[in-house]
Amino acid sequence: MKQRVLKKQHNSKKCIVCGMENELGLRASFYELENGEIIAFFKPLEEHQSYPGRLHGGIAGSILDETIGRAIMIIDETIWGVTVELSLKYKKPIPLNEELRVIARITKDSSRLFEGTGEIILGNGEVAVSAHGKYLKMPIEKIADFNKEEQEWRVILSDDDPKEIDI
Repeated sequence: MKQRVLKKQHNSKKCIVCGMENELGLRASFYELENGEIIAFFKPLEEHQSYPGRLHGGIAGSILDETIGRAIMIIDETIWGVTVELSLKYKKPIPLNEELRVIARITKDSSRLFEGTGEIILGNGEVAVSAHGKYLKMPIEKIADFNKEEQEWRVILSDDDPKEIDI
């Protein structure tokens, strides 16, 4: 089923997941979809491996945590998700050096907390890892000393950005 991309989310400079100037990071791109979900694209490198040719489970957890945590920004881009709890189910090994997708959504939302689920999807459409997380809603000023200009927190547009995504 095709979903229209509504907008691309911000990236930063040095974040391990979305940092575009972090040579060892995932350099993931995040897109908000018309069905209320968020999708991330990333390509794991050899530096992200555990067993030869396989993505480390902790890195898989990191991309799922970030993607589910970012889902709240679809509703309010000034609110950030701070992880309270994250559980993962590893189902398939994840290969390196190929583009992968992470899809997430909010499943429960209250005034202070939200919960969400997400999956890492392999190139053949199989779910490699699924996750459920609980997050505290916070503005960035209460989380860290964050300077948007210094961290280069911005949307980085590319000719490769999709207009529609087949889910």
